[in-house]
Amino acid sequence: MTEHTDKRGATTGEAERQLEESLASVREALTGLRYGSIQLTVHEGRVVQIDVTEKRRLKPN
Repeated sequence: MTEHTDKRGATTGEAERQLEESLASVREALTGLRYGSIQLTVHEGRVVQIDVTEKRRLKPN
């Protein structure tokens, strides 16, 4: 199988590996998150940052 290079200079195998790593990171961020949000920052087609905001509700006294 021949490797192709995309417009960012990554080979198809390298791009696939980066995608799998990004998905694993998102999956990890989701683990244990009950309430909140996850924001992804993408630069040149790659996930470069994951921000997790967790909401915690306090019970009234």
